[in-house]
Amino acid sequence: MTNPNLMLIPEMLVPRLGEHLVKQGHISDDDLKKALAYQQERKTSGNILLIGQTLLELNIVSKDLLDRAITEQILQLRSALQDTNRNLEQHVLERTAELQNALEKLSDLSELKTNFISNISHELRTPLTVIKGYLDLLVTESLGGINEEQKEAVEISRQATIRLESLVEDLIMVSISSRGELTLNRKIIDIRPIAHLAVEAVSNKAEDREVSVVEVLDEVLPTIHADKQKLTWVLGQLLDNGIKFTPAGGRVELRIEQEGEKLISIIVSDTGIGIPVGRLNELFRPFHQLDNAASRRYGGMGLGLLLVQQIVEAHGSMLDINSVEGRGTTIKFPLLAASEIKE
Repeated sequence: MTNPNLMLIPEMLVPRLGEHLVKQGHISDDDLKKALAYQQERKTSGNILLIGQTLLELNIVSKDLLDRAITEQILQLRSALQDTNRNLEQHVLERTAELQNALEKLSDLSELKTNFISNISHELRTPLTVIKGYLDLLVTESLGGINEEQKEAVEISRQATIRLESLVEDLIMVSISSRGELTLNRKIIDIRPIAHLAVEAVSNKAEDREVSVVEVLDEVLPTIHADKQKLTWVLGQLLDNGIKFTPAGGRVELRIEQEGEKLISIIVSDTGIGIPVGRLNELFRPFHQLDNAASRRYGGMGLGLLLVQQIVEAHGSMLDINSVEGRGTTIKFPLLAASEIKE
């Protein structure tokens, strides 16, 4: 008898061989039923046969006929697979082109948004400067005397203008950063006076909100290589955020400490409302506020921490944020001592 194992591997690649043989007229339906019954009988006795092997044992087909039928089906399957692969490759090419087109449109939109922000910010800056200048003149009574009630109203307007001016500057910095044009004017500086200046700048706001702001600096701190103006802005922004989200009676602390000979750590912590679990990743979305209800309790455009992150990363560092909802937030980033900077 022909060794049926010769057909084992090729036949395993061919689905529904029996039906194919019937369709091609090589065997009848009765032949197939007989083979299937025999196959089941052998299976019951522990011998598992493929349908081709079964047909051979029953002498329903010859080995040559079975070989031709299997080869024919394999060729048909290969042809179908090649067609499928070609269609798939074409589909991948089409989808890749669509995605590339979508990315180009997104890039164009992003550039358009950046240019819009930049242009509108610069256009706002000029009239704001004029308004602020005249308000300063009114407050100092350089244009004539005003009564106390009028002076108070003008001062409120002046403070609002200062706030608006700050927001415009933030927008300009975002547009610069978005274009990859954020540059640093690095010099060797002492961090201590920068810390004093940042705390002093927010002291009035802290007093108005009945929040205490303290600075805790190591007695000896190495100089650092940094952009003084931008680093001052970063400290001010972090302190301002801490004050904004800390209830009356709370505390905001700026701590700067040396870690070994190579690093200083800048840490701003507060006893404020904290950040909900799972929402830390939202802090750096532009124009996004965690408190995004229609009647938000806290102001701002959602740009502060994004800009802080970009400036800190431009200095070769990164922010480490830890927060517990209802108990406060701590933001920390390290900076290399100037002696460790390789020019």
